[in-house]
Amino acid sequence: MIRSFALAGAALALLSTTPAAADAVHDATAAKLPQLIDIYRDLHAHPELSLHETKTAAKLAAMARAAGYDVTEHVGGNGVVAVMKNGAGPTLLIRSDMDALPVTEETGLPFASKVIATSGEGIETGVMHACGHDTHMASWVGTMRNLAAMKDKWSGTLVMILQPAEEVGKGAKMMLEDGLFKRFPHPTHALAFHDSASLPAGTIGIHPGYALANVDSVDITVHGVGGHGAYPQATKDPIVLGAAIVGKLQTLVSREVDPQSPAVVTVGSFRAGAKHNVIPDEAKLLLTVRSYTPEVRQQLLDGIRRIAEGEALAAGIPKDKLPTVEVKDEFTPSAYNSPEFSEHMLKLFGKRFGDKRVIEAPAVMGGEDFGRFHLADKSIDSMIFWVGGVPKDQWAASQAGKLDLPSLHSAKWAPDAEAVIGTATEAMTAAALDVLKPSAS
Repeated sequence: MIRSFALAGAALALLSTTPAAADAVHDATAAKLPQLIDIYRDLHAHPELSLHETKTAAKLAAMARAAGYDVTEHVGGNGVVAVMKNGAGPTLLIRSDMDALPVTEETGLPFASKVIATSGEGIETGVMHACGHDTHMASWVGTMRNLAAMKDKWSGTLVMILQPAEEVGKGAKMMLEDGLFKRFPHPTHALAFHDSASLPAGTIGIHPGYALANVDSVDITVHGVGGHGAYPQATKDPIVLGAAIVGKLQTLVSREVDPQSPAVVTVGSFRAGAKHNVIPDEAKLLLTVRSYTPEVRQQLLDGIRRIAEGEALAAGIPKDKLPTVEVKDEFTPSAYNSPEFSEHMLKLFGKRFGDKRVIEAPAVMGGEDFGRFHLADKSIDSMIFWVGGVPKDQWAASQAGKLDLPSLHSAKWAPDAEAVIGTATEAMTAAALDVLKPSAS
């Protein structure tokens, strides 16, 4: 799902995951951490693929009910909404995703997943929380329990949601379409976090503004006229045409998009033909397209169609056989961090954890459908932040050039769960108490 970023600067090498001074939030989190690690290990050992998170959702919904929340299940499929009203004040949405990936685990952990399932493409595969959603859920439980026990310290409404199908870019949309903002209290603020495979354990990274990208999947079917490879003059070769389209697509970013507006057009698959001496009737290109702003996204999508059709016309393809360009439905919108809200949280976290553990992180071209909640109502102050998960010994080895770190989605990704869950739970609890602090009047 999310592509990790490289940490700049040697000053953030090996960092403590203990705050400078203990307080009620830190102490409450530390007391719960052994239970949260048990929950994490159970979730890690029993992952469920996107759109199949039934047991996971039921398990966590029961925990929210036990903590005193009003819980609704099956919101947008397997989504869970847990609400706690505690007087007048803002409404804060806190979200965790639940789904795992079709990856066969290679971490060697004693609680490694042994789950086998059939993917949406009909492929039997191992299943693993290779993106760290198990740490997200454990932190969600910790935050939910902390805030339920601290009702004397906040005023307002909590909307704690568990979202399905993040990995396929559908879950947030499904929950919104099922009335998330109509059936339940409408949020004034929204928070989420994601573990990072490129930050040392316990480090927090925040990027104000566009933090993650629009992600589009585009299929181009190039139509030609097949025939014998010995007589190309009698064909319209879709492979040659497809290759011309691939080359020309590179000019979209290099020559049409403003260099100060990030954009990516990658052809991830080119499939055509089945035999050495047969020119096929068609070729198929599969693209991933990344951007931040709606304007650049549309510019790229329009340009892809124009280039595909233009190259076909130049190759002599008749108008009724121009390439078919399909923008897939699983579009993930960019995640926009409200700048003032994010700057405020940078200061809040910096004061709590120390400036060496809190950085302004770079934006990335990965995708995260948490952005849909802000997109549905831009008046919501929204932020998703990173929590580093790279174990300290691995971080030190990577900085010395002795180790290549596994990325998110890797079969070998095993974060320092205690550091991620402890840091994220404390940070999220502190952020919630700040958003929902009782008014002075």
